[in-house]
Amino acid sequence: MKLNGSQIVIETLLEQGTDTIFGYPGGAALNIYDELYKYADRMRHVLTAHEQGAAHAADGYARATGKVGVCLATSGPGATNLVTGIATAFMDSIPMIAITANVGTSLIGRDSFQEIYIAGVTMPITKHNFVVRDVNELADTIRKAYEIAMSDRPGPVLIDIPKDVTASVCEFEHKPAVQPRPKPPIQHDQLKKMAEMINESERPVILFGGGVMSSNASELLYQFIHRTDMPACHSLMGIGALDPADPLNLGLIGMHGWVSAGRAVDKADLVIALGTRFSDRVATKMGDFASRAKVVQVDIDPSEVNKNIEVVHSVIGDAYDVLEALMPLVDRTEHTAWREQIETWKTRMDYKPKDNDAVLRPHQLMRKINELLGADDIVATDVGQHQMWAAQFTGRRKPRTFLTSGGLGTMGYGYGAAIGAQVGQPNKRVVHVTGDGSFHMNLQEMCTAVSNNLPVITIVVNNSVLGMVYQWQTSFYGKRYSNTDPHRKTDFVKLAEAFGAKGLRCDTLAGFEACMKEALEADGPVLIDARIDKEERVLPFIPGGETVRNVILD
Repeated sequence: MKLNGSQIVIETLLEQGTDTIFGYPGGAALNIYDELYKYADRMRHVLTAHEQGAAHAADGYARATGKVGVCLATSGPGATNLVTGIATAFMDSIPMIAITANVGTSLIGRDSFQEIYIAGVTMPITKHNFVVRDVNELADTIRKAYEIAMSDRPGPVLIDIPKDVTASVCEFEHKPAVQPRPKPPIQHDQLKKMAEMINESERPVILFGGGVMSSNASELLYQFIHRTDMPACHSLMGIGALDPADPLNLGLIGMHGWVSAGRAVDKADLVIALGTRFSDRVATKMGDFASRAKVVQVDIDPSEVNKNIEVVHSVIGDAYDVLEALMPLVDRTEHTAWREQIETWKTRMDYKPKDNDAVLRPHQLMRKINELLGADDIVATDVGQHQMWAAQFTGRRKPRTFLTSGGLGTMGYGYGAAIGAQVGQPNKRVVHVTGDGSFHMNLQEMCTAVSNNLPVITIVVNNSVLGMVYQWQTSFYGKRYSNTDPHRKTDFVKLAEAFGAKGLRCDTLAGFEACMKEALEADGPVLIDARIDKEERVLPFIPGGETVRNVILD
């Protein structure tokens, strides 16, 4: 059958199993939007307030569902507004398709109105990008983009389509949905050597990250650590892969991770890095990280091996496949003395914040969120102090229930991600945890939640300062608070009401609990302005370039 390019875009997305697009219209994208109007019964389009919100929503949709997220923007500023969201997805290995319309092919290279070479702009932050100049190549290009986004180490792919290509007509034929490329075969000798090292180890630790989530390996990881009696800790991207209540789960490691987890890695004789890339927020002093241990790195991306930490052995492969193949090769064992030592560190060294019900303390706020949410409900965060408190205390215990910008650290990520998660998982509650600084960056997306009646609960952990930078200035810059105490007058409750949402405010734990219960009963979006003291600190805290041996605890 003959279809125009815009119809081919939508038909091919539907063919791949996509039923939702997040986007914003514009001149170069008008042909596509005209067809979206006609396909409204088959393809949902969520109009965001800003293209950055659309990119973050596609990212959050992908993280929450495990599917490929799709966003759409027009040429020029529409396309460039996607860049931060694409980079966020790239840094955290999130499968996403970004479709940009462009000026007609006859206008390209002439500095035409709203023309930008978006393929060149985004080349460093995508797995691949395409510029389609021939409508006959459009469908197969979209199919190839899905294959690339899903395969190996996932990531974003951009497709740029000039306006005349979206209007041109050609023959179209439906094909089956593409599948990810076959995963790289695991070398048996690599696996056998790794198993031998595990069986000989007396003080082993697993450090896992987002690769466990991407490969859906959480259940296998649980089985593996209990077979080998091996303690496990995780990066920010690994939150939710294991239940925090599991006695073998040591929790978060790194700059604001638990001291016992850091000590375990520091004193281990074997560290298995599973689907994690040793970022500087984990390996805070790269030359002195796990320096007593033999480090084995398991990663689907060979370029990550020996990039940040020198390892003695590596296995290239998908985390699920490696764990599955490794299971029969490792001994059932017990490391009683090692676990007892770690328990001693937990008791003696881990940070234990003091409760105070008369005010609202961050750890109590986050624990109350955990208490009131179900195990399958989702927490999406922005970036800053609130992000670390949420990572430490919201107790996410299921995969794909903690969405955060780990690699790029994108303030303003959270609301878009929460919207994408709520659209992708309509039967789950989604709580957006943000700070007053982060919320100011993309607060306009509240109108998206209201317009679509999405019951996202936004909790603004409001200390009236740019908290994480303020904390650094307190510790290392002689309390010279350069531009971190902005004295903003924003009334978040009135702001929520202006958008058409419910606004609530609290400054005690009892008040917060009452606000949360009211929010959970509401049909649409709610904002809670949760007031905390600006002197609250994220602890523990390992200064940049130091190790867990120099951790700050008060």
